[in-house]
Amino acid sequence: MQRCNELSVSAKTDKYFSNTKTIIEHFGDTEVTYAFFLRRPVLCAARLALEWVETEAKKCHKNVTIEMMHEEGEWVGAGEPLFYLGGSFAFLVELETLILQKLGSACVAAYNAYEMCQILPHVSFLAMDARHCAGGEMAEMMAYGASVGSKVAQRKFGAVGFIGNATDATAHFFGREKGLGTVPHALIGYAGSTLKAAQMFHECFPNENIPILADYFGREITDTLEICSAFADLAYAGKIAVRLDTHGGRFLEGLDTQKSYDVLGRHAPDAVRDYRTEAELHDLIGTGVSAAAIWSMRENLDNAGFTKVRIIASSGFTPQKCRSMAWAKAPIDIIGTGSFLPEKWSETCATADIIAYGGTPKVKVGREFLLKKGR
Repeated sequence: MQRCNELSVSAKTDKYFSNTKTIIEHFGDTEVTYAFFLRRPVLCAARLALEWVETEAKKCHKNVTIEMMHEEGEWVGAGEPLFYLGGSFAFLVELETLILQKLGSACVAAYNAYEMCQILPHVSFLAMDARHCAGGEMAEMMAYGASVGSKVAQRKFGAVGFIGNATDATAHFFGREKGLGTVPHALIGYAGSTLKAAQMFHECFPNENIPILADYFGREITDTLEICSAFADLAYAGKIAVRLDTHGGRFLEGLDTQKSYDVLGRHAPDAVRDYRTEAELHDLIGTGVSAAAIWSMRENLDNAGFTKVRIIASSGFTPQKCRSMAWAKAPIDIIGTGSFLPEKWSETCATADIIAYGGTPKVKVGREFLLKKGR
């Protein structure tokens, strides 16, 4: 007969934990208390990890105690315990690896999403992280992290925050039944023209807003204005949005370096005086989806009378790129991003230490800060 957890946990946990479980069962079990923490500031996004612990405990008829030290979404400093977990050593020892997997990356994603929403509080965000995730479980954690960070920014700053994400599976974290999105480049290639792709989309989804992905043929301005003219009533009603996703190998149609400087000079002349790094300058006037590119699209739409057509910006929108867009007051309505995912995976490493055995406080030297206050 298989032991409880053997298939779901034993094969996935660090081997020294499995070996420890065997030793404990041989010499006698005891009650322990674990402290879980990260080595960098984060927002607490522990719910998925703790729900998994509770499910495993119920499955195995075990009692566990969870003492939260921070509310979900609360800022947590480096080294501060997010929560304490108590229970049978023989039961908990094999869970540590999997708890840590479900904890650290979600907390960092929440922090990054919060930062982006704070920098651009008047912009809507769309979580497009699924394609960058290593499987469905990671996608769930990242979407949850984004939703946590977004809610904190909404509560603290009145930010618009994340209005949805790209998949049906995790749309519920954002209060939706289905994912959101534009159209892929693959559909435009199939259709043969950006206009034809828009017509196909409208025929199949007549009640939805028309999303334009404008860079396939390198005619972002031309193709966008063509579609807006073909669907003028929808464009005037604000039911068309253009997504800028120009890759970093070229400029948006009609731009070069000097013309990009000129565009910013007309709308945000101080922006190019504030940059500090080459990467920041590139975000402002470089190739790809720069602040100048977004302003250029806005200019062309407004000059053609399509003032209600919204602009969706995507392609590498990290917190730093969001900051550059804020300097340039870029007229972005929605940002599609997966760049709230942790950039340095080493920063996501959550850690746990036992701080009490059989009710007696005890922790390895150097981790005394994890002990509960007063001990």
